[in-house]
Amino acid sequence: MSQFDAFRRSFLRTGAAGLAAASFPAASFAAASSNATVESLRADGIFHVHQYQATGDGKTLDTRAIQAAIDAAAQAGGGVVLFPAGNYLSFSLRMKSFVHLHLMQGATLIAADSPLPGQSTGYNGGVYDAAEPNTAWNAFQDYGHNHWHNSLIWAEDIHDCSITGTGLIWGRGLSNGRGRKGDGAPFIAEQVGVGNKAIALKNCRNVLLRDFSILKGGHFGILLTGVDNVTIDNLKIDTDRDGMDIDCCQNVRVTNCTVNSPWDDGICPKSSYALGYARPTRNVTISDCFVTGCYQLGSVLDGTFRKYAPEDHIPHTGRIKCGTESNGGFINITIANCVFEGCQGYALESVDGALLEDVTITNTTMRDLVTGPIFMRLGSRLRGPAGKTQVGTLRRILISNLVCYNAPPRFASILTGIPNSSIEDVKLSDIYVESAGGVATSVPDLPEDENQYPDPNRFGETPSYGFYLRHLRNLEMSHVEVALRQPDVRPAFSLVEVDRADFFAITAARTHGNAFALNNVTDLRIGWSRAADDIALASVASRTL
Repeated sequence: MSQFDAFRRSFLRTGAAGLAAASFPAASFAAASSNATVESLRADGIFHVHQYQATGDGKTLDTRAIQAAIDAAAQAGGGVVLFPAGNYLSFSLRMKSFVHLHLMQGATLIAADSPLPGQSTGYNGGVYDAAEPNTAWNAFQDYGHNHWHNSLIWAEDIHDCSITGTGLIWGRGLSNGRGRKGDGAPFIAEQVGVGNKAIALKNCRNVLLRDFSILKGGHFGILLTGVDNVTIDNLKIDTDRDGMDIDCCQNVRVTNCTVNSPWDDGICPKSSYALGYARPTRNVTISDCFVTGCYQLGSVLDGTFRKYAPEDHIPHTGRIKCGTESNGGFINITIANCVFEGCQGYALESVDGALLEDVTITNTTMRDLVTGPIFMRLGSRLRGPAGKTQVGTLRRILISNLVCYNAPPRFASILTGIPNSSIEDVKLSDIYVESAGGVATSVPDLPEDENQYPDPNRFGETPSYGFYLRHLRNLEMSHVEVALRQPDVRPAFSLVEVDRADFFAITAARTHGNAFALNNVTDLRIGWSRAADDIALASVASRTL
């Protein structure tokens, strides 16, 4: 029995979902399948792109051939569009319901070069699909969020679709939205004919993305907006903007993924106004993932893991973040068993009216961060329709079992609301943070900046080395240690406008005899701690402990 016959029998037994766990030798498959007829392939629900005249030679545009295979699979009621080993140059591909793209080992789908500035066409006269009009909502999120059709693979209002296989999607000819060169030309996203994203889906459901890799994915390696019932598993994304954005989506599972995104966020739930209404991102699980922002593009995929040098001035973003776009809200979010390296820490942000509620984060290891391990921001940027957007909430957040080595000296973890709008009901437990320390002069209090873009490094150096806590209500911290590699004049904890805070079994170095700086704090209790003596305070205007 040939390898191709074995593949067909495996597909008939397991269906499309089973392909994700299967392994097929690409070279032997290509040889065996050359003898198969179009009719036999179609009968088995397999639509081989070569049978539709795709060359895979890396020079010929294969857009029409691949799209023909997708259309044929859709017209047949569903099937697998199969890419054997080869390099497939393409402009926009339109996914359809019940279609499964399978990239075999050695198969690379390459985004063809977009038109350069001032030109009307790109590679061999091709262009990406036009960005659909969305002018009513353009002001509430950036260009990339407002359009989906100008992508390598896109779909709108479809269901039951999948992309799997151990092949590669290379967004070589896509714009990253910032004009950075990377390994391609600085294509301008807003220019007609330019591609902006590797995969973009809008208003879809029942989606599976598994096992493939993305190199240089444009503005977003994956942009999902209003997409429900999603499984994203075992992807490797090595890119110069966001790895994946999960925007206004519900029932999403992201597991076993590796994302290297030095210039932007790695895994990023959002809740923008791009759909024209506020829709929450709800019921999301992110687990067993590795995010980083310190490795040169491509080196994570090829396994060499070459780090950028300090003189490269890379922002090292690379984190897991809820926000910045935050109109609809984030509800029921679980993050577990994740690893951070050479990037920023967790960010939970509600600045555009979102309800950010019921979040659990557990079992995290972090190393060589560029900002503090935890950032929570309730703000009032309020980028949304006038009269409909008001300050949201950030509450019921549990973070436990977190260890961070070599946190940066300038930034503590920052949890801050704004005057008259507090972060509420936060529990932090079983946390160990080692800060580089070494700050030799005291630092003034942070600006409120309540209507600004929320990011920890925009606040500047923090007045404490461990945690900066402002405008909070109902805070519990237990079994938390913040250590210093070098002496630091700042206290471990700064509390400003905090109501009802409990600290239990806290360990921290006492700077000049003090670990806590208190300003306008009510209902404070500290017990069984090495950082301060047991105490209960009903109200304190200004004090150190």
